[in-house]
Amino acid sequence: MLVKAPGVASPTREDIASFLTSIFTAETSQAALDASYALVNVLLQSVGFRGLHGYGILAEIKSAATDKKSGTRRESAMILLGALLERFPETQRVSEVLFLRDSGLIPVALDALADKGAVVRESAQYALDALFTTLSVEALVVGLLPVLVTYLHRKSGKWQGAVGALGLMGRMADHAKVGMGSKEEEQRKDLLREAMGARLEGLIPVVESGMHDLKTEVAKQALKAMTSLTTLLSNDDVAPRIPLLITTMEQPSATTLQQAIHALSQTTFVAIVTSPVLALLTPLLERSLNTPSTSQEVLRQTVVVVENLTKLVHDPVEARTFLPKLKPGVKGVQDRASLPEVRELADRAMAVINQAMGDDDGRLSDGAVAPVTAEEVMTILDREFATAGGLVEPRGDAAVWDRTRRYIGEMAREDIHARQLGRLPRSIGPYLQALCKEVAAASRVAEAVQAHYLAEDRRRFGQPVKEDTGEVEIVNTEFSLAYGGMLLLSHTNLRLLKGHRYGLCGRNGAGKSTLMRSIAEGKLEGFPSREQLKTCFVEHNQGEDADLSILEFVAKDPELAASGRERIAEVLSEVGFTAGPRGRQQEQVGALSGGWKMKLALARAMLMGADVLLLDEPTNHLDVGNVKWLQDYLKTHTEITSLIVSHDSGFLDEVCTNIYHYESKKLVCYEGNLADFVRVKPEAKSYYTLSASNAQFKFPPPGILTGVKSLTRSIMRMTNVTYTYPGASKPSLYNVSCSLSLSSRTAILGGNGAGKSTLIKLLTGETIPQEGKVEKHPNLRIGYIKQHALEHVEMHMEKTPNQYLQWRYANGDDREVLMKQTRVLSPEDKAQMDKYVDLGDGKGGRRIENLMGRQKWKKSFQYEVKWVGLLPKNNAQISRETLLELGFDKLVQEFDDHEASREGLGFRDLSPKVISKHFEDLGLDPEIANHNEISGLSGGQKVKVVLAGAMWNNPHLLVLDEPTNYLDRDSLGGLAVAIRDYKGGVVMISHNEEFVGALCPEQWHVADGRVTHKGHLAVAMDRFEDSRPGSSVGSSAVSSATASAAASAVNSGAEEGGEMKFKSKKKKKLTRNQLKEREVRRKLRHIEWLNSPKGTPHPPDTDDEA
Repeated sequence: MLVKAPGVASPTREDIASFLTSIFTAETSQAALDASYALVNVLLQSVGFRGLHGYGILAEIKSAATDKKSGTRRESAMILLGALLERFPETQRVSEVLFLRDSGLIPVALDALADKGAVVRESAQYALDALFTTLSVEALVVGLLPVLVTYLHRKSGKWQGAVGALGLMGRMADHAKVGMGSKEEEQRKDLLREAMGARLEGLIPVVESGMHDLKTEVAKQALKAMTSLTTLLSNDDVAPRIPLLITTMEQPSATTLQQAIHALSQTTFVAIVTSPVLALLTPLLERSLNTPSTSQEVLRQTVVVVENLTKLVHDPVEARTFLPKLKPGVKGVQDRASLPEVRELADRAMAVINQAMGDDDGRLSDGAVAPVTAEEVMTILDREFATAGGLVEPRGDAAVWDRTRRYIGEMAREDIHARQLGRLPRSIGPYLQALCKEVAAASRVAEAVQAHYLAEDRRRFGQPVKEDTGEVEIVNTEFSLAYGGMLLLSHTNLRLLKGHRYGLCGRNGAGKSTLMRSIAEGKLEGFPSREQLKTCFVEHNQGEDADLSILEFVAKDPELAASGRERIAEVLSEVGFTAGPRGRQQEQVGALSGGWKMKLALARAMLMGADVLLLDEPTNHLDVGNVKWLQDYLKTHTEITSLIVSHDSGFLDEVCTNIYHYESKKLVCYEGNLADFVRVKPEAKSYYTLSASNAQFKFPPPGILTGVKSLTRSIMRMTNVTYTYPGASKPSLYNVSCSLSLSSRTAILGGNGAGKSTLIKLLTGETIPQEGKVEKHPNLRIGYIKQHALEHVEMHMEKTPNQYLQWRYANGDDREVLMKQTRVLSPEDKAQMDKYVDLGDGKGGRRIENLMGRQKWKKSFQYEVKWVGLLPKNNAQISRETLLELGFDKLVQEFDDHEASREGLGFRDLSPKVISKHFEDLGLDPEIANHNEISGLSGGQKVKVVLAGAMWNNPHLLVLDEPTNYLDRDSLGGLAVAIRDYKGGVVMISHNEEFVGALCPEQWHVADGRVTHKGHLAVAMDRFEDSRPGSSVGSSAVSSATASAAASAVNSGAEEGGEMKFKSKKKKKLTRNQLKEREVRRKLRHIEWLNSPKGTPHPPDTDDEA
């Protein structure tokens, strides 16, 4: 029975037949479309959706679409279907149920894409596009997606239809990508992304099957669809491996599977693992576990990946969905693996799987929330629908209602799962309007269901936190933030209360400094202007006018000039810049240390009278006393609101009242300081422990030093050195002596401006002492990172990190070493090169042109000297000592540097691929290293570039001046573990007591130009996560730092006095058996070297086992 609209006559069957005849016999496509629109309008104004079946229109379309004899009828059928799909759902949403679940017309339209007539194919595409455009995101997921999956499963489907279905599936995934749209648009994307992600388990096998289709077109479209589907994974750990995983699916073989498993085993998993990630990885892991030919090494890597993934599965329901597929394979490895190590790892993985799955009896674990089912929604819907009066036509609409209630229930379930309950009225009301006795009843039903689930949501997840209205709100804005092509924050809220101090926490590259800079430059959407809210950005800026005095520099600033010189001098005195003719205020800006420059920036902020202080790493370069001063200043001035980026956990604990944390492109606010935040988010415990679990650094082995058989032997020594800066009245360092060895773990401590960096510069050759001498092993390679680490790369901002490293080592030498003051030829050195040298060999005086070679001679070296104007056959061998006596120090040093670099780089291939791997070992994404300019990197990423540059030539001694600046907690932990396990010497300056206390048993205290040595200090190994009681991770080098305290060259006194000489032991004659044993040992060493990682230096071919 057809129910017509009031006051409108129902068309007769003859009327409808006439319309259909005109459509199917139309001579042009436009005539068919016009007739189709006319029919749709008649139906909508009278019987509505009921006429689609009542007049047999859908059946007629299906019949005409499959008419093999008439291309006109097939084309007209698709045009009519397109008109219906374009206009009906917008007016009567219930018609979606008929089109998607009752008619079977969508598969017919997909088949029509294979029609031999181009006009039929175009009309079919028009119909499918019209449907896709009109559907809501909920309808796309619960209505269209199942139809596409069913079609792709069909054996009789057309290949062109498969291409169309895969294309629609890919379009859905592309519609879910995070962007910079409006808040409502991004919420729709969030819902679509979450709903499709939950269905990846069923989608991936279907699309993967298409990737192996014999038709190239299907395989290509399936590859595009798979690439789009993988964008649904919001997991930063897996994201870099996705191209390799897709290749493994596209080209399934033992080789590609092995590469994928190896890549996954090298991945540090830290993000929570959800069903989309499991859906992508489970098939690959299952294949690896169950393939009989899988090697023991690949099995080992696979069970490790399974264990690491499973530890991060927090939802037992998801665990019970996917882990049973992996459990039999892990059990098989546990029982049948040939290597005991692999079986042991499988035991551990099995225990973790059992723990993650919990009680497999269907019961929920404590604290878990049961997901809402479509049946539960349908029960509530039935109750409210009956209360509102029920169906307008119970007999005729009963079948439609049965399908519609399930359709509505499934859509509402997606809204409830995503906790977007505001969308419920749109997912319910429009579908009931044509079925209810009155339009208002549909809205009442929708609102009643929404009210029920709002109350249910509060019961499950708690009441929304009521904001404290008693405090003054100075900022409350919602914004999105992007940098270049990267979206950093999407529709997030920033609310600041007066007097609160907010810590801004997140990984390096998350966008913390970008956010603060956007606020400072007035570019953040919705943030009050500087006229309304005075905002000051305090950052590390080394571009000051170096020749101006401090007082003149501040007074020159147009924003501060109005304060007057007296007020400026007063504020400068408050932060420690003393007044008067000989006070610090009269010193030049360029002479300030990093700590004093930071205090100068804070003084400028105080003079501005800022309402909001934006502090970017304020404790960098500050000593303990100045950090305490800053803490007191921030806590005392309760009228100032602060937004702080800092990796100093003690500082954040002391000053913060709130923590803003970067989570899934949102800012989430937590009450309390950092300790309170970590209690709420245990996964953020890396703020308190030094761990390489989230960011792993791998330092290359330092290689062999000729003549150095003991780790405690001195390799660098400073003797009675005094240094005074030009224009200074007293020396910065006076009569300093110290020594370093391969086992050194030395911290240089002291106040700001005490001379710590000066001491480092003298050791590394950056500066030349006026008195005393600095000696080093001729082959010693030093990796040096300056206090202002970015100075290393500031001249290369337009290069990528990969290009910078190629430039630096292009000629076999480290160009930065050649730029040091101790290597640059002064006018006196150039004059020295013009002097004639008489060796007393009867050949008279000659001028040295260059050094050509070097070889061992007695207890030292002798150098092959090329003479100006003479052929190479006249070259002479001159000892090192003779050349130094003659004044050719820099010439000898330059050649020694070249030999040391050549020795270090002998195993290094300066190709982009190898360089990318080197950057990856030091925590920088190879994609960033290869394609991003240095100017676009964050401070932490730039430090990693500098660190990679210093470590490229396998240095023996690592010299770090404030290495913790700019690094986030994860990178700080990775660096600490890498330094602890490093086989060379390390000397560092750092005000980070946690970092120094965990690594350095030996300390040099610099004060008043004097250096005091303290050794035999106990290191706090419990600050490393893998050294705490109960830790499952062991380290062979845990005790290396502790051992160095008792066995360093400085402490032992073994190297006191005398010249630094490196001699080998006198050889003794061996028996025949001893010679055979030595040969065996040499072969074993060579075999071990062949099995070592690429780049490992060849061990010396010597029988000295010392």
